[in-house]
Amino acid sequence: MVEMKKDIILCGVGGQGILSIATIIGEAATKAGVNLKQAEVHGMSQRGGDVQSNLRLSTEQIWSDLIPKGSCDLIISMEPMEALRYLPYLSKNGVIITSSKPFVNIPNYPDEKSLFAELDSLPNVVKLDIEQFAKDAGNPRGANIVLLGMAAKYLEIVSPAQLRQAVATIFSRKGETVVNANLKLFDAVNQ
Repeated sequence: MVEMKKDIILCGVGGQGILSIATIIGEAATKAGVNLKQAEVHGMSQRGGDVQSNLRLSTEQIWSDLIPKGSCDLIISMEPMEALRYLPYLSKNGVIITSSKPFVNIPNYPDEKSLFAELDSLPNVVKLDIEQFAKDAGNPRGANIVLLGMAAKYLEIVSPAQLRQAVATIFSRKGETVVNANLKLFDAVNQ
């Protein structure tokens, strides 16, 4: 078997559902028999502070839960400025999956025009107004699932089908209606 690995940085602002994304990816990886290490940094998660998680997946043993600078394969970000914060970790072929809508929670938030100019200057950026997409689909609290659906094909070490099953598993305790609403969002962007 060919060795596969994915180093992922999940980031956003507290309360946006970043850690739920980490839980879903972790569930899919565990079910797939993929090795997993995770290091979480909880900012002021209830007060809009930054939240970040390193998630390392591999078919081989993983020695550290921290991603070295320049080797991150995927930055999955609920907030565009947070994506830029972790650029030093992104590999030259790395991909950024991010919301296109800033969450302006600090007085010195960068100018949107320059923020997007920097993002747009990078080679591999996928962005979408995930909050609006979730609202339009009738599930305004599901922006994080929209983001996960956008990232599904880039994860590669776990398949979109495995992620979809993990969404169903993680939300099962909340009932069939919540499971189906989240699966609908996941499927809508995972084309």
